[in-house]
Amino acid sequence: MKTINPHRVTKNLIQFLRSSFQTAGFLRAVIAFSGGIDSSVSCALAVRALGKYNVYPLLLPYGILNDQGVADAKLVIQTLEIPKNNVSIINIQPLVDPIVALDPLMDNIRRGNVMARVRMILLYDHAKKHDALVVGTENKTEHLLGYFTRFGDEASDIEPIRNLYKTDVYELARVLRLPDQVITKAPTAGLWEGQTDEGEFGFSYKEADAILRMIVDEKKSIDEVVAKGYDHTTVGKVVKRMKENNFKHHLPIVPS
Repeated sequence: MKTINPHRVTKNLIQFLRSSFQTAGFLRAVIAFSGGIDSSVSCALAVRALGKYNVYPLLLPYGILNDQGVADAKLVIQTLEIPKNNVSIINIQPLVDPIVALDPLMDNIRRGNVMARVRMILLYDHAKKHDALVVGTENKTEHLLGYFTRFGDEASDIEPIRNLYKTDVYELARVLRLPDQVITKAPTAGLWEGQTDEGEFGFSYKEADAILRMIVDEKKSIDEVVAKGYDHTTVGKVVKRMKENNFKHHLPIVPS
């Protein structure tokens, strides 16, 4: 499987952030910080590029849901030596619950979308407050699989890790010396109790990345991927999710 040089990629992304902010005329960054691997890596890169005094993490928990994520976010912030005055925590539950109450039949997916979009509102207001750009946290795996909420966690001004598969992001996390507990925990969007990314997918990120590299980057067919030893059902699930969510990359639809 194709691998990256994490030290070189880290160096390049730090320079990318630094030059992009300079070109845009901004000195400060805000980031929605969940305590997961993606937001931790994006935040660490921003600190390396802009300095710890110019990065403003925003923690947006829903009540006590995903308390571990909040604890992990605080640990990473401490590790990166970001000043406490730069860190904000807003409980989104009082904002989300009135919207959810409008429809008693709202399922977890819709509720999760509401949470993501409420976070986006607060994040961009935070950016306006600090005259900052929003640093995104989306990786290539999530992007290809459509595993994001449009106008929610998708919203950003700059995306440092979008060209990196999830497994690549872990490599950068080690180079950036992020805490082990952040690197080893199961990825979750924290949208409901017990939710995990891989539980929703029905396959692992490791499987998804290997399959996506072959299908997307190497232009191999499903049969060719299966011939490499990958389970046909798993390959089918990855391709199906990618195709079903491809519309997200082509909206809004405009007249020709």
